[in-house]
Amino acid sequence: MLASVATFGLEGVDAREVTVEVDVRRGLPAFTIVGLPDVAVRESRERVRAALLNSSLDFPLSRLTANLAPAWVRKAGASFDLALAICVLAASGQVPPERLEATAVCGELSLGGAVRSVRGALAVALAARDAGYARLIVPVENAPEAALASGLEVLGLSSIERIVDVLHERRAAEPAHAREPVKALPGAPDLADVRGQPDAKRALEIAAAGAHNLLMVGPPGAGKTMIARRIPGILPPPSFDEALEITRIRSVAGLGGGLAIERPFRAPHHTISAQGLVGGGARPRPGEITLAHRGVLFLDELAEFSRAALEALRQPLEDGFAAITRGQRSLVFPARTMLLAACNPCPCGGATDGCECAATERARYHRRLSGPLLDRIDLVCQVSPPPAVDLVGNESFGESSTSVRERVITARERQLHRLEGSPARCNGGMDGRTTRRHALLRGAAVQRLVEVVDRGALTGRGHDRVLRLARTIADLAGREAIVTDDVDEALGYRLGSLGEAAA
Repeated sequence: MLASVATFGLEGVDAREVTVEVDVRRGLPAFTIVGLPDVAVRESRERVRAALLNSSLDFPLSRLTANLAPAWVRKAGASFDLALAICVLAASGQVPPERLEATAVCGELSLGGAVRSVRGALAVALAARDAGYARLIVPVENAPEAALASGLEVLGLSSIERIVDVLHERRAAEPAHAREPVKALPGAPDLADVRGQPDAKRALEIAAAGAHNLLMVGPPGAGKTMIARRIPGILPPPSFDEALEITRIRSVAGLGGGLAIERPFRAPHHTISAQGLVGGGARPRPGEITLAHRGVLFLDELAEFSRAALEALRQPLEDGFAAITRGQRSLVFPARTMLLAACNPCPCGGATDGCECAATERARYHRRLSGPLLDRIDLVCQVSPPPAVDLVGNESFGESSTSVRERVITARERQLHRLEGSPARCNGGMDGRTTRRHALLRGAAVQRLVEVVDRGALTGRGHDRVLRLARTIADLAGREAIVTDDVDEALGYRLGSLGEAAA
């Protein structure tokens, strides 16, 4: 007898539909799995056999052949256990096959028959909904996450025995519901804690308002890391669609945590490899830049990262995705992130008047940051040690993160309204054509930019990034038209401190 059931396997941050087919024939007892299974999938034969027998169900003493289609796609992981077990039961007449129509299943089995949680439940649910399935059976731990996919009935069941009862309609199962997002605990780092540094705070606000890349250059202890770690407090909350994207990526990576209510902030150590940063491996997994999708990727001590890791960022920063090819497979990982970086001006980290580095040492240090990488950074800000009176005083300095966040949210709303109908959601995501449509210059502002381009101080990419930056500065000021002061401020951040970061 032949039976089939639908399941899904992870491929990057998405899920691909896999049809599990089981054929039961007379012959010597054997259980064969075909369709490019990996070791974990082949081992599922033993888990399925033990789970069925320990759940008071029959395991057919016949020749069993299981096919995972499409056969040319490699199958990996234990998430196919549940589909194989249900398909064996359907092929042996222990569950009604007609009850499996319009139903997809996904889960790992224990030897005792319990259904264990898997990674990527939200990706599986979204793919099942898009494929037209009406019902999805998942482990009970994954059910609230999978229920985030609207228009799909999600059943969270704890054991294979319970699933059999539901398929026989001997017991009812209530559809799962998504949990309410857990609000972040108060006490997050506040921008008001930073003493002095008005230029760096302004640069951080502009970067947050338009999702622009920012590099801070300054000696140790000046406050670069302290400022950077306060950017989550001024970023706008993600929309529901963005929250689903963030949650799906976290689920695939095994981080979980329910629906995201804050944008991600990732800060990997400088010893990370290129594969860890942009993704890769024998079974390609998302890298840090993908885990920071729709959020912030903070690279502290930027010049200490390996050259290969930094150069691997060039294409994702430009295109908003990372294309990974491994084993004749090409996967695309989303990487629409805001790069926030910090580095010292020289190897010793001293200020300009206290530097002890030779000219060759400074040149070698500057060459760690290539020109093409720096050309993808919108703002370069010089961070100097705060004056003693600011550092020692007891009174509060500057605005709180709450007030800055209100301006950032207002600027983002203006951008969303202006960019409605285009792929971009903020100024930092605009392409060249969209930039020229929405960042028009007039009068003296045009002449100012022409002078800079004529001097060779800006590349074509740099010209567009200055326009986007000026557009964000005007949005923060509540102006629809870009004025000369906006262009001057954008050029100041683009050109003023670039020599401090690279030769």
